[in-house]
Amino acid sequence: MEEIRSPIVITVGHVDHGKTTLLDCIRGTAVTRMEPGELTQHIGASFIPKRIIENLSKDLLQKMKISIEIPGLLFIDTPGHAAFISMREKGCNVADLAILVVDINEGFQEQTHESLKILKEYKVPFVVAATKLDKIPGWKDQKTTSFLESISKQSEDVVEELDKKVYMIVSSLAEYNFDSERFDRITDFTKQVAIAPVSSITKEGIAELLALLTGLAQRFLREKMKCSGKAKGVILEVKEVKGLGLTLDVILYDGKLSREDYLIIGGKEPIVTKIKALLLPRPLQEIRVEKKFINVDEVAAAIGVKVVAQNLENAIAGMPIRATKDEKEIPKLIEEVRIEKYVEFEKDPNGVIIKADTVGSLEAMVKLLEEAGIPIRKADIGNITREDFIEGELIQDKYRKVILAFNIKVDEQTINEAKSFGLKIFTSNVIYRIIEEYKQWIEEEKKKDVEAKLAILPRPVKLRVIPGAIFRNSKPAIFGVDVLEGTLKPGIRLKREGKVIGSVKEIQSEGRTIHQAIKGGRVAISIEEAIVGRNVFENDILISDLSREDVEKLKEVFDYLRDDEKNLLMEISTS
Repeated sequence: MEEIRSPIVITVGHVDHGKTTLLDCIRGTAVTRMEPGELTQHIGASFIPKRIIENLSKDLLQKMKISIEIPGLLFIDTPGHAAFISMREKGCNVADLAILVVDINEGFQEQTHESLKILKEYKVPFVVAATKLDKIPGWKDQKTTSFLESISKQSEDVVEELDKKVYMIVSSLAEYNFDSERFDRITDFTKQVAIAPVSSITKEGIAELLALLTGLAQRFLREKMKCSGKAKGVILEVKEVKGLGLTLDVILYDGKLSREDYLIIGGKEPIVTKIKALLLPRPLQEIRVEKKFINVDEVAAAIGVKVVAQNLENAIAGMPIRATKDEKEIPKLIEEVRIEKYVEFEKDPNGVIIKADTVGSLEAMVKLLEEAGIPIRKADIGNITREDFIEGELIQDKYRKVILAFNIKVDEQTINEAKSFGLKIFTSNVIYRIIEEYKQWIEEEKKKDVEAKLAILPRPVKLRVIPGAIFRNSKPAIFGVDVLEGTLKPGIRLKREGKVIGSVKEIQSEGRTIHQAIKGGRVAISIEEAIVGRNVFENDILISDLSREDVEKLKEVFDYLRDDEKNLLMEISTS
């Protein structure tokens, strides 16, 4: 019979909505119920065994008709780890389930939207943990881990307020075409997303949250959780440990890892090394604190383990790993973990350069840029390098001479060096924000370029000579005009009934020289070649004399002209 592993659960959501506190609460709740020797320690992850879930969530599991078959739930300790959302193996996500954490009192925020878009994109099943339940005005802690038990003892006002807040979340999820409901009102878990109100402070709702995750895993992920026997994992972090040197914190999601196995680490140039040691934390030690470890000979999925090996300098978080005892399998495994297998895109010589901290983040960026219609020249992981600047200098399109960097530290020196190569860097820890800022920058740059073009281009204009406003007949003729349509600027040639009368030398308004006048303006103009009474008269309509080349150039910036200019340009170009 095939072994079923524990599902891997990640927490995602907006900063300060309680992701870390929720993980601490789940872990703490489990630890208090564990017997000596029952706590299995993991690196970078927390394991909640089957017995604890049964103990906490017995009533709800019975109601949902769920008998627990999985060994337990493995929670990744690093909230929102992009590598686990978007890292995929042959179309499957490394993360089996997600908890979308939403502060029930604040609702959806910027990173909530980002997290949900990525979960939807990669089809990761999720439940919503509506946190900070205890902050609802009037909420009374009922000293239970069950939300249902607690809500039955709250006042009507509190229940009503809770419902309002839950339906705000329902409404936000509906924007992404997710039908959702509070978990106890759901009739079909295959069609609706469950919202579980929780408090990480009072622990109310933790029982139901664990039951929901267990139910989801068993209902939808049974096939995915069957272990194939081949060791597959992903790097959570690369860490320097005193006395050990560089180590890898790995989440093993399939198969077994053994000491002395060959370890193949993904990348542009995959690394081949040998596992020197496999380490787990000592029992009852706080998982995220580095102290002493215990050596183990073998670990089985799903587990968080520290791997000690040589040649780890180029290993990066999010990279896939493989392991084998058979040296002959190494070439095949190297091809399996090449970065190109994970991040595929159509290279465009005039595309942007993108950099990210992990393979998963990079893949998510590529997908979102492709959706936004932004071409890519180069996609890579790690810090911005001189090589990127040299590559960027070759980009011909000025609006694509940019580096979009996700979750990468960029100092002043790097920004200045990029400028010397004619490049601009956009950086953020929110992918959508980078793309939005870049799009906004393009708009602003295009606007500036158009304004610069328009500043030197003659513009379409229609004037009427004002009766009784002839100030000088010739050399130069000076007279008042109403601007009926378009933009009047010095230097523009004017024509009357198809014949050119001369070029505008100067424009004045109330005795002051001005640079332009637009529709609705009343100004005085001087024209050296014009003679009032011979080629210009009161009430005359004067129109700008635009060459065919002028008209074509104006059509290039047509969208940036005012409506009156557009209409007049079309009139001039067809006359």
